[in-house]
Amino acid sequence: MALKNDLFLRALRGEHVERPPVWMMRQAGRYLPDFMKLKAKYPFFERVQNPELATEITIMPIHQVGVDAAILFSDILVIPQAMGIDVQMIPGKGPVIPDPIRTGKAIEALNTADAAQHLDYVMKAIKLTKEALNDEVPLIGFAGSPWTLLCYAVEGGGSKDFSLAKSFCFQHPEWAHLLLTKITDITIDYLREKVKAGVDAVQIFDSWGGMLGPDDYKIFSQPYIERIVTALKDEAPVIVFGKGCWYALADYSKSGASALGVDWTLSPEMARKLSGGEITLQGNFDPSRLLAPIPEIERMALEMVKGFGYQKYIANLGHGILPHVPVDHAKAFVNTIKNLG
Repeated sequence: MALKNDLFLRALRGEHVERPPVWMMRQAGRYLPDFMKLKAKYPFFERVQNPELATEITIMPIHQVGVDAAILFSDILVIPQAMGIDVQMIPGKGPVIPDPIRTGKAIEALNTADAAQHLDYVMKAIKLTKEALNDEVPLIGFAGSPWTLLCYAVEGGGSKDFSLAKSFCFQHPEWAHLLLTKITDITIDYLREKVKAGVDAVQIFDSWGGMLGPDDYKIFSQPYIERIVTALKDEAPVIVFGKGCWYALADYSKSGASALGVDWTLSPEMARKLSGGEITLQGNFDPSRLLAPIPEIERMALEMVKGFGYQKYIANLGHGILPHVPVDHAKAFVNTIKNLG
């Protein structure tokens, strides 16, 4: 069956659209009251690993906020888990890896086979979600970039600067490249299985790419993302989002990706210039600006669209939505874009 709303996919293909499509990174979750009820009842990874719960959370923003695409409720750290790394989610602290990966021996022991088998619950959630969406809007699958996953695996959790992960790469580049290669291999398999299970597009989140300078980014992050794009681009549209990685936009525009995410530190005009003006861009509303008064949100959302233009553009935030954003503020952002049609 054809999708009832295919604006998002048309924008990814660079086709003419009546208005830009709109969705929000991290839209399935922490700012929605119904999500908070489930959060109080079930631990984080239970919500991720239970296909029924993941489906329920994924479709919440479609009906409650009115976005043009769904993104599967999951987490980038399911890949390290599938590789045999113990990942815990500690309330109030975030992800913790009690036994960080910091030796060649530990890296060699990591599993890269059977992604579909280890992450079968994700594939089940995709199939259930597709049924529940009933062809209303497209479904996005995602993965973390190899560099971003290395940051967590080596650091042992979140960090302001990921200095342990960076120093590991600079002191032991051969180990770093072995780990990045292993993460890349299993990520390609994982995203392929997601496409087979029914997602309409995939996004790679390089959340910590901006921790690297331009030269180091070309060594430790970009080549691995480009390998994933090359492997997937003929099977589904691929969006690359590197937070703080403005210096890679020109290269990524030639990578075969269908769209590039842009964070709020870059103006729409500069993003168009750096990316060559031909590729679809996605972004870049500052998530904190959703805490501004609603008239201000509406004004700034219109300014953003004016900067990017209607075509080859997907309205979104410059990073994930914040937990304390009121739902009516999120709706105001989405509706401002939708009313352009």
